Amino acid sequence: MKILCERQALVDAVSNVQRAVAAKSALPALEGILLRAFGNSLFLAGYDMELGITTTIEAEVSEPGEIVLTAKLFSEIIRKLPGEEVSLACNEKNTATIRSGNSEFSIIGFSSEDYPELPTISDGAAITVPQDMLKSMIRQTLFAVAQTDTRPVHTGVKFELENGVLKLIAVDGSRLAIRSETVKSNEQLQFVVPGKTLSEVLKLLNDSDETLYLTVGLRHIILEIGGYSVFSRLLDGEFLPYRKAIPTETSTTVRIKTRTLIDAVDRASLVINDRLKSPLICRFKDDEISVSCITALGSASDSIHADIEGRQEEMGFNSRFLLDALRNAECDEVVIELSGAQSPMKVVPVSGDHFLFLVLPVRLKRV
Repeated sequence: MKILCERQALVDAVSNVQRAVAAKSALPALEGILLRAFGNSLFLAGYDMELGITTTIEAEVSEPGEIVLTAKLFSEIIRKLPGEEVSLACNEKNTATIRSGNSEFSIIGFSSEDYPELPTISDGAAITVPQDMLKSMIRQTLFAVAQTDTRPVHTGVKFELENGVLKLIAVDGSRLAIRSETVKSNEQLQFVVPGKTLSEVLKLLNDSDETLYLTVGLRHIILEIGGYSVFSRLLDGEFLPYRKAIPTETSTTVRIKTRTLIDAVDRASLVINDRLKSPLICRFKDDEISVSCITALGSASDSIHADIEGRQEEMGFNSRFLLDALRNAECDEVVIELSGAQSPMKVVPVSGDHFLFLVLPVRLKRV
């Protein structure tokens, strides 16, 4: 194998592909990046048996071939090379020689035969969505994904496609996030994508309306984003029947400027830390929201104006969960719907139904 390519193009490709490389594996080749030279192209792949990222860049290929190079070392070398072009040559003993400017490195790689076969989907359902739409949908649900694997299926985001409406749903036992958008598709699908995969997808998505392609199989999903392919296994298991968790009645409706409430909660949370966890008490009364907290560090209280209709309430919340919901609303005003001190707080947009967040209250100790 012998190629010549632009250094920056190679750096960008390796940086993105490397995120799917296994940090540590019983199979050493999985700690590397697969490079395959053919035609006028260099194909690169990172894969940890659950998540994979691949791309292809332009290259002058003098001799086709393939090799696996340790991702960490290869990445560091090409980032620090002095020239604008990089030449890469590999011999039959899997030794790679890398040259750029006056710099030259020789590193030992692995045979491509040691690298596992990358998943493919031969008979899957295809969906197309704008990149900026999916980016917003992932961002507004990923925060509510479970971080522990007590129920592994909840460490992912559920995708539901029905009657031309795509929904993303995340739940972690204390909160729920739902994001909906209309798409051009007649498919009827349900599948769960690992949160880890979506975190990496988020880094590749841009804010344009450029089309993104999703192909969904029985066990895997492939996303075509720009010049990259991201493929991932899907999560198995029974997802929470989330519709039953959404309150159907409302006794108190609050309309509030999002930033105003965020700032008040943020200030009152200054006396809370990881060791001194205490509920943030929220009182909804007479067009005013008052927030307060008492811990061993001290006490804090604040109050802000809000448009409140219905019954007055006093509820306790995990301040971080409440802030996450408010920050991910991504709009100037929100509506908070309450249905009793022991029922979840519902955060929805002022108009429309493109998102819905639930935050479960914390039981307050009554003196």
